[in-house]
Amino acid sequence: MTSQSAAALRSRYVEQAASDLEENRRLQQELLERLSMLKQEEALLGDIISLAERYEGFTDASRLPEQLQDERGAAKPKRAAAGAGSRRTAPAKSSSAGSRAKGGAEGKPRPVLLGDLLTKLLGAYDEPRLAKELRDELLTKYPDRNPTPQVVRNTLESLVAKGRIRRHKQQRSVMYTLVKQDGAGGSD
Repeated sequence: MTSQSAAALRSRYVEQAASDLEENRRLQQELLERLSMLKQEEALLGDIISLAERYEGFTDASRLPEQLQDERGAAKPKRAAAGAGSRRTAPAKSSSAGSRAKGGAEGKPRPVLLGDLLTKLLGAYDEPRLAKELRDELLTKYPDRNPTPQVVRNTLESLVAKGRIRRHKQQRSVMYTLVKQDGAGGSD
């Protein structure tokens, strides 16, 4: 092997090693970012679990913080807490006092639960409806309510779990119908 070919070979090895080192550093940085994101998600999920445990025993809706009442039917505070976790940690110890302060002393009527509104909307149809269609109709009929699409889907899934509505899958779409309580309805 000549000194010229050895130098060329050494040069290629140096370039390859530098390239591999750069790629390793890029992958390390990417993994560090993913690890950081996973740690944030873990902390958020821990907060959600503690909130769920804190409010798990409450069956009286008046004892829940006001916003949680609207989303109570949504998948056990999962996404509901994600949007406003910092606001909900304070009323936990004095939830009855917090509800009174938020609700006001004038006897302000409580808002209708999202699950009840969705059930009412589904009752107007015999055919299955998409969650998006129900949300759009909800926004039209109740402009003061503005749940996210995820909250609507979670609430619908909660109603499915309770047996109040039925889920239908058609290819990649999920549709919902109201379960008829009378014996006349039947099953789809």
